[in-house]
Order: sequence, then structure tokens, then C-alpha cells
Amino acid sequence: MDQQRIEAVLDTIGDEHARELLAAISREPRSAKELADECELSLPTVYRRIEMLEEHELVTDQTRVTEDGNEYNVYESDFESTVVTLDNDEYQVRIYRENNLPDRFSQLWEELCDE
Repeated sequence: MDQQRIEAVLDTIGDEHARELLAAISREPRSAKELADECELSLPTVYRRIEMLEEHELVTDQTRVTEDGNEYNVYESDFESTVVTLDNDEYQVRIYRENNLPDRFSQLWEELCDE
């Protein structure tokens, strides 16, 4: 991950409202309206933060259909954890997703072997 992207990800997860939304959707997928109500944020604020989170692939959305045929999106977290490290005056950000857990194990093993 290049330095500019690292800074953008750190800025995004450093945003208080973005963290609130991530915490809410880490428990279960929610619509923008549900997020606005739960986090006591305006809908425009929720949509701006969701857009930031989607840009860095931290959130995904799914379309749901109500009984009367109306569609709406629900948002959910797209990662298991993040690790931020500082090494030789450079930040490194690792984003672990469920689908890359074998990669995570391999990385941890390599780090142990390097020590």
C-alpha cells in the first residue's frame, strides 16, 4: 500500500463518525436510516462516511427488497481487523479480511521466522 493510500485509510478510520458507523455495522448489517438513528447522525453525514469507507474497501453494501417491492441498501463491514505499525519512520496498514485468513497465517508465520 503506498504512503498516500495509507494516510487516506488512517484519516478515514481516524474519523469519529466513520468509527461509529464501523462499530455499528460490525455487529450486523444496517441501512443508512438505521445507522443515522443508532449513531444520532444526519443521513447526509452517514452517506458521506459510508462513501469514504467504501472507497477504502472497508464497507460493502447489499440491496434488500421490502415486501412491497421497494429496494434499499444495507451496509456491512468488509474486514476482520486492521493492524497499524510504525517501522523505520513509516506507517504500515494491514487490513485483514475473512477471505484472506490463510494469507494472514502465512504472514504471521513469516514474521515469526524472521525474528
